[in-house]
Amino acid sequence: MTYKATKVVIITEKVIFDGVADIIEEMGGTGYTVVAAGGRGSRGVRSASGASIVDAFRNIKVEVIVSELAMAEKIADAVAERYFQNYSGITYLEEVDILRPHKFHH
Repeated sequence: MTYKATKVVIITEKVIFDGVADIIEEMGGTGYTVVAAGGRGSRGVRSASGASIVDAFRNIKVEVIVSELAMAEKIADAVAERYFQNYSGITYLEEVDILRPHKFHH
């Protein structure tokens, strides 16, 4: 049986990851997944695997699954408010179907 949950996706610079992780934990997230990210946007092209002068400026994609939409919105809003004036980044929410819902409750 599956259950509804919300996935928060945050694509941003690796240099702010520790702060993003702190927000996730402060808002009640129980875990997250982080992978290298690349692409093209308003700030140009970013490579996921190419050489970078400073590793901290590479992009990452952080995914967080939470059981409540309100918690997902709080995480997304807090990250955007704290960081997206000074760092590149986007965030979006997706409805997902999960197994084992107890893994996503705080």
